[in-house]
Formats: sequence, structure tokens, C-alpha cells
Amino acid sequence: MIEDPPILKIKRKFRRPSAEQVNALSNVATGFVVDCMNGRGALHASVKPIDETQALFCGVAVTCDCGPADNLAAFGALDICQPGDVLVLATDAFEATAVIGDLVLGMAKNSGAVAMVTDGYVRDLVGIREVALPCFAAGITPNSPARNGPGTAGLPITMAGVHINAGDIILGDLDGVVVVPFEQIDEVINALQAILAAEAELDAKVKDGLKISDFAREMLDSNRVIEVE
Repeated sequence: MIEDPPILKIKRKFRRPSAEQVNALSNVATGFVVDCMNGRGALHASVKPIDETQALFCGVAVTCDCGPADNLAAFGALDICQPGDVLVLATDAFEATAVIGDLVLGMAKNSGAVAMVTDGYVRDLVGIREVALPCFAAGITPNSPARNGPGTAGLPITMAGVHINAGDIILGDLDGVVVVPFEQIDEVINALQAILAAEAELDAKVKDGLKISDFAREMLDSNRVIEVE
């Protein structure tokens, strides 16, 4: 017979990026960070800001797997949370109940969190706006969860199509949420200046009247394109 699992597994100690690493990616557009990772790293588009006026954040991921219709693991994540962290709540994309509401979001803010991200639903929109902490979710419902477990906190999760470890850097803006794996942080930071410079150069050309990019013009003029009548 299969034994009942523990209601909660918590891993409190994990590698954390330095404040300098987090600062290097703060206030950087998610699209530019994705460009540093070969065009990937964003959560599914269903995860979006609940309030678009409160969408910009960057911090250290504190993961938890709540499972459907339960949020016990969220309290495990709160117990791990340090200033500058982002609570990342996996729910198996469950839609029938919220995973948290304004009160848990307020506790996260009181713990020093800079945002909360979930592939599930949240509740208490008016209160969430008053907490004024970036909150990304797949939707809103007044239905509430249980607190029975089982769940995990501080352990790896897969959420909205992306594998996430506690200690990864996670950032968000109006375009969505991007995860930078711990092992790639320095690589992304080192590539960022070239990406920003290239974007700034092309942006200036577009504002100056550019109608088509140089690489596209070269391709269209090549023998790899055949025109038919």
C-alpha cells in the first residue's frame, strides 16, 4: 500500500545569486533577456500581470508546488522568503480555485518579496491592487483553496512550460515573465550589453524611417528567394 506523503517538503538552503547579479537584470525588458538566451525562457502567455500598473519586477525565485486547489506550500515559501525574493507558485494550471488572495500577497510583501507569480488563479482583486505588489497569474476567481498539501517549497518545479529552480532569477514586465537559470546568469549579463546596443541602433533607424532591416533586404535580394508571376 502506498503511504500517505508528508504534507509539505521544504528545502531552505539553495544557491542564491548576488545582489549585483540581480541588479544587473533589474529594469531590463524581458524581451532583451530572452534574446540573450536564444529566444527562450518566458513562461506561457497565460501568466500575465493582474494589474498592468504593477508589472515590473526582478528578483530571486522561491519555488513552491501547491498542486491543484491547495496553497499549503505557499506558506512554506513564505517561511523561506527573504527580501528581494519572488514567490513562484505552481498549481498544475488549476483554474477552479484561487491559490492565493490579497492577504497572502500582503504577507509576501511584509516578508520582503518583490512579486508573486503563479500559473493558477488568484482572488481579491481590489485588495491585490491595494497591496501594490506585482502579481502575475492566469486569471481571477473568488473560489478559495484548501490547506491540506501535499506540496513542496524550495524544490524544483515546472510551471507554464518552464523548469524553475529556487535561486534562479525571475523578472517580469507587461510582456510577461522570464526565468534566467542560475547557471546562465553571468552569461546573460555578459551578453546583455551587445543586445541593448543592437536594439538601440535598430530603434534609431526605425524612428529615422527605416522600412526593412538590412538582413531581410539581403535575404530578399538573394537567390534563395524566387519570385513568381
